[in-house]
Amino acid sequence: MKEEARGREEAPRLTLLVRAYCHLCEDMRSALAPLVAAAGVTVEEIDVDSDPGLESRWGEWIPVLLAGERELCHYRLDRAALAKYLVAPAESGDPRA
Repeated sequence: MKEEARGREEAPRLTLLVRAYCHLCEDMRSALAPLVAAAGVTVEEIDVDSDPGLESRWGEWIPVLLAGERELCHYRLDRAALAKYLVAPAESGDPRA
């Protein structure tokens, strides 16, 4: 049983920084949804306006798609950057590796 657990890798996790009433956030969310669903990726959404530190750091760049602390893209979904991350998270700077 322990070997089974070791053989399974944790699915990649992404963070989408958003804010209310943001049309670019809606666009990125819509573009991202089918891609992450097909890849089995978990996406956590965080409203930057609920955290002064996040708002200060990312306020003008929203939406932002993060893999750990690494920015994959902002404003619009960068499908190439996402695909590269999904194929090789360890090489993309994913802290899980």
